[in-house]
Amino acid sequence: MRQDQEFFVYGSLVEVLTTQPIDRLFTYRAPREGCFKGAIVLVPFGQRIVVGLVWGSSTEKIELEKIKTIDRILDFQPLQPEFQDFIWKVADYTVSPLYAVLRLATRVRDLAAQEVYKKLIYKGKVPNQFKMTPARSRVLGALDNLNGIGAPISELAKLAKVSPSVISGMISSGCLFTKMEPKDLPYAKVNTAYSLNELSEDQAQVVFDINNLLDQQGHSSILLCGVTGSGKTAVYLEAISKVIDNGKQALVLLPEIALTGDFTKRIKARFGVSPAEWHSGISQSERRRVWKMVGRGQAQIVIGARSALFLPFEELGLIVVDEEHDSSYKQQDGVLYHARDMAVLRASLAGAKVILASATPSLETWNNAKLGKYKRFNLTKRYGSSVLPDIQVIDMRNEKLRSDQWISPILKYKIEEAIDNNEQALLFLNRRGYAPVTLCRSCGQRIGCDFCDTAMIEHRFQKRLMCHQCGETKPMPRTCPSCQAIDNFAPIGPGVERLAEEATKSFPEASITVLSSDLYSSARSLKDELESISRGNTDIIIGTQLIAKGHNFPNLTVVGVVDPDLGLQGSDLRAAERTFQLLRQVSGRAGRNDKRGTAYLQTYQPQHPVIEAITNGQDEQFWIAEAKGRELAEMPPFGRLVGILISAQNSEDAFEIGYKLSKKATILSSAGITLYGPAPAPITRVRGRYRVRMLLKASKAVSMQSVIKLWLSGLNLRKDIRLVIDVDPQSFL
Repeated sequence: MRQDQEFFVYGSLVEVLTTQPIDRLFTYRAPREGCFKGAIVLVPFGQRIVVGLVWGSSTEKIELEKIKTIDRILDFQPLQPEFQDFIWKVADYTVSPLYAVLRLATRVRDLAAQEVYKKLIYKGKVPNQFKMTPARSRVLGALDNLNGIGAPISELAKLAKVSPSVISGMISSGCLFTKMEPKDLPYAKVNTAYSLNELSEDQAQVVFDINNLLDQQGHSSILLCGVTGSGKTAVYLEAISKVIDNGKQALVLLPEIALTGDFTKRIKARFGVSPAEWHSGISQSERRRVWKMVGRGQAQIVIGARSALFLPFEELGLIVVDEEHDSSYKQQDGVLYHARDMAVLRASLAGAKVILASATPSLETWNNAKLGKYKRFNLTKRYGSSVLPDIQVIDMRNEKLRSDQWISPILKYKIEEAIDNNEQALLFLNRRGYAPVTLCRSCGQRIGCDFCDTAMIEHRFQKRLMCHQCGETKPMPRTCPSCQAIDNFAPIGPGVERLAEEATKSFPEASITVLSSDLYSSARSLKDELESISRGNTDIIIGTQLIAKGHNFPNLTVVGVVDPDLGLQGSDLRAAERTFQLLRQVSGRAGRNDKRGTAYLQTYQPQHPVIEAITNGQDEQFWIAEAKGRELAEMPPFGRLVGILISAQNSEDAFEIGYKLSKKATILSSAGITLYGPAPAPITRVRGRYRVRMLLKASKAVSMQSVIKLWLSGLNLRKDIRLVIDVDPQSFL
């Protein structure tokens, strides 16, 4: 805690922000022991006791006898002043209520809980007469996933998806035993000299330059742009080392939980200890430990998902956003923030540095580096003896395939060749499930979701139909709901499961693994599968975009992109950019060891600018052309967009709100903001609710948030009508 942090003596009137859904601050008296600004407290709220944050002194005029006293100060360090500023600025930028952002910053169930003392320990072997069942195996896997940190029986049971009696039986049989010890312990201290990485000449130069920036006071943003396999991770690990030596903390954001396993190993290999982790795969008691120790400066390195940005760091020195271009950094519900942009904001308020790392940076980041707002450092060669893969186009206009085939003869031959050489091949298709559409052969009716205006996707491995909008599932019907024809459905187009079916027929002797997010029940099971692939325990990998994100398979030499044209369709603002990034990333999985790799793009559009840029290695030329097109259209990053989504039980109610707002458009136009809509959303019905979209567009110089607040003021919504504001939208569905 800083020496100059404001302190309120007993009886002082203070403002408290609670997590309750009321967008205002409340006045309380400081408790007998007093309290600091930024303290996490419990306060009386109606008939309940709720969590709150001491925001500052109160100037509200209120009858003194009505003012209640703070009930209790929780055992956490007061939040730093810049973190309070961050909460306020996130709320202001995203046009969200303060309480909603505070919820993001206090995502620990029962913050007031006492420390947990019981720790379950596995002896490392099972006793005689002990039968290892699948349920018991999941318990051991969950324990291993906790990295030696215990959990209560009830919590461990939830993580392993077993009943508490399974764990009790393992204890009574002697497979597990309990040990009493404090739970919320500090994380082991980092040893920056534990094991130094051997750097290439390029890496060493970039490390030297970045370290010079880290020695300077104040904030700076860095783009670390390196080709796939160039060793960007090793570079920013040295930046983390520098920050730790300077007595500060480091945060690394990863786009997928599946990446944490490999990254944790790299941290431990470099620094001798495992980092703190923050994502949906950790237990609630571990979340409380991380939250508490981060605030005390006793967790020096944290790796996590986008929500880790809202941890209360005591001395934040560096934020790394790995694969900064990844679309999963955009939060799509609740407070709609982009973690990349908020990482830059968080670092600037803390006087910290931020490293945005990518082989294919977002156009926003690329342009900020071009303008000199970000320092750019390039790694142009792969690390060690590996070299960049060749990228070749297979012109599908010249290939003769049956309607149920998608692997061209050329690609099939190359895969066979790789398997004969004891190497691995990857088939990439960015479609989950078996087929994107299922039609009745008799009447042509497609099987749609009962709650959304979308087709249901057949997932044959799970013997279910699934809606990828709302998650609804149901068994594959035998009878057509439209014409009553029996067993006459036809799958249209391929998904990864159907591609696996073809691969099994084409390569009957090969072992095949399908990687898709819906096929793994836990982050742990996915991590285990990825590790197995890395050890060479499969011949052919078939995967969706999950496989393109930072994974290293040393024995992979052939990558086949089955349908690269898929992402080039439609009118999405970022379609070309995202397809370029995805194809470049997935192609980069090949040849990451000492064996030369080749990526094959099966396309019907070999002359498309995206395909030509990738095959000719014209990355910078692609960004320049993409930037020019966006600038002419005054689209991001050269203009501003804000999406408005209105949803209701029927379309009339949603449109009524849209028309009311459109009548107030002069408020917008007078500020230089153009309104488009209202119009039906491309996917009009989701989860049974009808959706209407509006879009606001302005030049880069216009600050839209204050105008939007004025435009929406006085709008009263019924409880069944929702209005969502999406600043800098990434999706327009």
